[in-house]
Amino acid sequence: MPARRHLLILAAAAALVPTTGALAADAALKAAVASPDRTPASVARDGARHPYESLAFWGLKPGQTVIEVSPGGGYWTEILAPYAKATKGTYVAGVADLANPKLSEGARKGRAAFEARFADEAKYGKVKFVDFGPVAAPLGAPGSADLVLTARNVHNWTVQPGTADKLFADFFAVLKPGGVLAVEEHRADPADEKSAGANGYLSTATVVALAEKAGFKLDAKSEVNANPKDTKDHPFGVWTLPPVRQSAPSGQPADPNFDRAKYDAIGESDRMTLRFKKPA
Repeated sequence: MPARRHLLILAAAAALVPTTGALAADAALKAAVASPDRTPASVARDGARHPYESLAFWGLKPGQTVIEVSPGGGYWTEILAPYAKATKGTYVAGVADLANPKLSEGARKGRAAFEARFADEAKYGKVKFVDFGPVAAPLGAPGSADLVLTARNVHNWTVQPGTADKLFADFFAVLKPGGVLAVEEHRADPADEKSAGANGYLSTATVVALAEKAGFKLDAKSEVNANPKDTKDHPFGVWTLPPVRQSAPSGQPADPNFDRAKYDAIGESDRMTLRFKKPA
């Protein structure tokens, strides 16, 4: 075979390698999203949460170390843990800070239940758990994570002075240079932000400012989780909407006479979907 032709064949084969890898990554993620092990309640929310599109936008890749903070009911855990298992990555959940002496008994029990739920290594691989919170130790060794994900949490931190700054600094410290901070948050824009997000909504500018203060650079925005029907003026804040569907002030029993029709018609909130990077 002439040398030139041989070189062209080698070059063509090499060019195919990244494409093949990308296709394999897509297949693994699609399989995790489509898994029968996900709960029906989570699957029912996919139309509002767009898991495949969101994770692809954030740049999830095989073999990564991913830290999700405050995973709540485990919507993302059901996808990310099996994906990490399938691609030889690591999934870490930042959960209630057991070292905090002020941690409530309810929070301790909630963490125990969450750990038990994702203990099946045949389904989820070896899920790791780390203390997370306003007085918690670092999330991991400096520069040890590829991606940190926080979904619908930032408004909980901005109502506590100093907390958001501390947590964003934690994210920055644990990420590798070039690592990604993935943020999903209820979006106040174009309405005014109220009381530092006390109604569950924050302005995009507030979230970007917090990340940039910690050292991140905004890399991209996506409208994948936008909902133009969300008027953001609900009687019980964002929690009036699905999935919470609050019908009375916090701490009071549900109001059976509350008219939910227009709020259910809106669906889940309008949300910003942001990708930040730690400078390389």
